[in-house]
Amino acid sequence: MRVLNVGGNSKAIPIPAHYGGWDHLLLDIDPRGQPDIACDARELTALAAGQFDAVYCSHNLEHYYRHDAVRVLRGFLHVLNNEGFAEIHVPDLASVMRHVVAQKMDLEDMLYRSPAGPITVRDVIYGYAVEIERSGKDFFAHKTGFTPKSLGTALKRAGFGDVKLFVAETRFEVRAYAFKTAPTPRQQALLHLPA
Repeated sequence: MRVLNVGGNSKAIPIPAHYGGWDHLLLDIDPRGQPDIACDARELTALAAGQFDAVYCSHNLEHYYRHDAVRVLRGFLHVLNNEGFAEIHVPDLASVMRHVVAQKMDLEDMLYRSPAGPITVRDVIYGYAVEIERSGKDFFAHKTGFTPKSLGTALKRAGFGDVKLFVAETRFEVRAYAFKTAPTPRQQALLHLPA
């Protein structure tokens, strides 16, 4: 089994345990993380088609403009085999907005603490300022945002046949599993999906 980790920055950053034992290839635009494939995810169609069982993309899709995000998702379909699936994690702007309003927060207030350090409201909306400033690279900026509904719509527009969305309110995150067709029983067990 092969998984393509799109925009994962470095193999030192762990991916979910359900990919344990899989051949893990890292694709990233930034060569500092020593990716297996140095490539802009908007150019996934330049890779050989149907070579991966899964695409894992955590907190990367929001770094593209809205129209480019759909292009990236179409690239996921291109590299996935016929029974392949994509696992996507993005900030959930709906839960962030609800929390910010309810708590009367400002853009510079800390929303949560990550392994990288404090994450402000502004960081979730516009990108992690510390990394953008440190690197001087604007590809770390957020250029679009998602809610559960808008992520589901983007996945359908890209051509995925079956989409399962999960909201992690406490982590301000939407997680999606998107399948070319319907998930297989093996995939349902692997991802702990309801029947």
